[in-house]
Amino acid sequence: MNVVTMTPEDVLGPLNEVEQKNAPQALYLRGDASLLHQGPRVSVVGSRKASAEGLKRASFLVRALVSQKMVVVSGLAEGIDTAAHTTAMESGGRTIAVLGTPLDKAYPAVNRDLQEKIAAGHLLVSQFRPGTPVTPKNFPFRNRTMALLTDATVIVEAGEKSGTVHQGWEALRLGRLLFLMESVAHDSRLSWPKEMMEYGAQVLSRENLEDELAELPALTSRHTEAIAAVI
Repeated sequence: MNVVTMTPEDVLGPLNEVEQKNAPQALYLRGDASLLHQGPRVSVVGSRKASAEGLKRASFLVRALVSQKMVVVSGLAEGIDTAAHTTAMESGGRTIAVLGTPLDKAYPAVNRDLQEKIAAGHLLVSQFRPGTPVTPKNFPFRNRTMALLTDATVIVEAGEKSGTVHQGWEALRLGRLLFLMESVAHDSRLSWPKEMMEYGAQVLSRENLEDELAELPALTSRHTEAIAAVI
């Protein structure tokens, strides 16, 4: 397995105090590391037990991102994450999977083939050294790192206690853009969307999708040349 080791600073340039707080010490990469400096990176995340409508919304969103030449980032979980990665590849786009496991393990096991496909033509990123045990706490850490490495996060669908909510709060803490799909933003059963909107999360609907996405290319990560020297 060909693994490249970098630091968050290699990807983003010097980190500010807020970014440093939860940043991992190292990132382990397998695949096309140049994807870390190919324009805006947008996380598309959500529930593992996604509804049929949620999966459709994720695919619609990802096709729109691909049409704008944006790199689709997700966490390789079942449900919304799987839809995000597969739709990106099927649409001719590029995708990055940020893992909650080391590169030498696959979780969930059902996504092992998808993980290998992403490694072969796209990019896997993990903050966990190969051989490290997999524990439940890995996955919130993974979400924080995904928020750090991306220019924007879109939550497609998530329950009250979904791990995806951790990523939303981390994106806001970091000053990254956070979008909530309209269906989840206005779900009266949930308390967190209203709270996040009070802190700056924006609602993304089919009607305003084009306008919101048009502004994202200006958000290309800081110091994109920094990574080119170490690839």
